[in-house]
Amino acid sequence: MHALSRDLLTRTLRAPDSVSRLSMSEWDLLVRQARAAGLLARLAHRLREHGQTDAVPAVVRWHFDAAETLADKQRTAVRWELQQIRAALSDLDGPVIVLKGAAYVAANLSAADGRLFNDIDILVPRDYLPRAESSLRLAGWHATGLSEYDKRYYRRWMHEIPPMQHVQRDTVIDVHHAILPDTARYHPDSAKLRSRAVAVDGLPGVCVLAAEDRILHSAAHLFHDGELPHGLRDLTDLDLMLRDAATDRDFWPRLMARADELQLGRSLFHALRYVRHFLDTPIPDGMMTALDAAAPNRVTRALMDAVFTRALAPDHASCADAYTSAARLAAFVRAHWLRMPAHLLIPHLFHKAFISPYQRTPKPA
Repeated sequence: MHALSRDLLTRTLRAPDSVSRLSMSEWDLLVRQARAAGLLARLAHRLREHGQTDAVPAVVRWHFDAAETLADKQRTAVRWELQQIRAALSDLDGPVIVLKGAAYVAANLSAADGRLFNDIDILVPRDYLPRAESSLRLAGWHATGLSEYDKRYYRRWMHEIPPMQHVQRDTVIDVHHAILPDTARYHPDSAKLRSRAVAVDGLPGVCVLAAEDRILHSAAHLFHDGELPHGLRDLTDLDLMLRDAATDRDFWPRLMARADELQLGRSLFHALRYVRHFLDTPIPDGMMTALDAAAPNRVTRALMDAVFTRALAPDHASCADAYTSAARLAAFVRAHWLRMPAHLLIPHLFHKAFISPYQRTPKPA
């Protein structure tokens, strides 16, 4: 596949005006890449923002319209669902703190535009987890169909309890007590995150993380997650949040200080490096210089570039080269290496590779 074809979606996101020169075969490829990346609705929104709606051929436009209809429906559903979660957790001493995509909707951020969702993530104090799980079960959420091994893994090692799915609406909720596992190399203080949470208009009792913390959480999640089918979507989230926050001239020093405070300087370095690579996000040169202390050495940086310039591209055949499969595997192994020490990681990967595939997964309770 020609390099220009592999880069078609990211080039279009960087320069929406370029769609006026696309051939029909390129439009077809662009739609398929955007759909694979979970970015079809966001791309449609970006084209409209730049006055390019009329440049979209009629035979292509219905793909965008359908994706935007779904995104709008999900956005409305998320706000309603947050009210149900808040009601279910009415005995929580403090607000419900919403994370990631649902937080962008709750706070009406640019990152909510065209955003699609798989679940809703919330953050509660660790000591509240048993009460939160009990309250959510009473409101209709129950553990999804995980194996007994996976349930033990979540409860013993992870930063969240097993995902819970509503018995009627199929909504999935992830209840976190931290943003990284206890076994991870870095340990952002959840109490510090909660202390700066910001209330949102129109949703009483619901908060989101502060602007810097939202960005740092997104960066930490992206570069500690071994499965990246929507890595480019998450990069576009970061791009939009950074552009919005950067209108405050004091934002960059605050972000740097907060990254240092939360042990997330390395994640921030990678996030800024790759949003600039893929999306031309304007990052002050002084910011990258300030992050040099958190950056990996030159050899590791080159290896990271070889891995993530491939692993963060859309999961579509047209975006792959001979090394993409190896890069995705490397990203998977790296993420698990960061999340678990070797004496836990090796038995876990052995179990997932050789035992889990042969175990019958129980149906949801």
